[in-house]
Amino acid sequence: MSERKNILLRLDPAVHDALSRWASDELRSTTAQIEFLLRQALNQAGRLPGNVGGMPRRGRPPKSADPDPDDQTQEQTHGNSHEQMQGQPDEPAETDDRSPAQGAET
Repeated sequence: MSERKNILLRLDPAVHDALSRWASDELRSTTAQIEFLLRQALNQAGRLPGNVGGMPRRGRPPKSADPDPDDQTQEQTHGNSHEQMQGQPDEPAETDDRSPAQGAET
């Protein structure tokens, strides 16, 4: 993917607020919303270049289909130790059933 260009954009505060709310409603950043609207306007005007790249995907990148074997080993190690701890019954603590008043009587 080619390097993205940075621009300085001065907006009326009311326009920026409206744009920010709209972006939030569509789960986009304000910058992504501006790019989306510019691409849409260029396309409708027939001025969107054919070689333009797609919009960057929103959110986290998908997990790879081929997980790292080291990650699985760590998960299994942590999972097994956790299961072993859960599988062992807790030993009851030794308790003195006498109340402090009963303990005083001797």
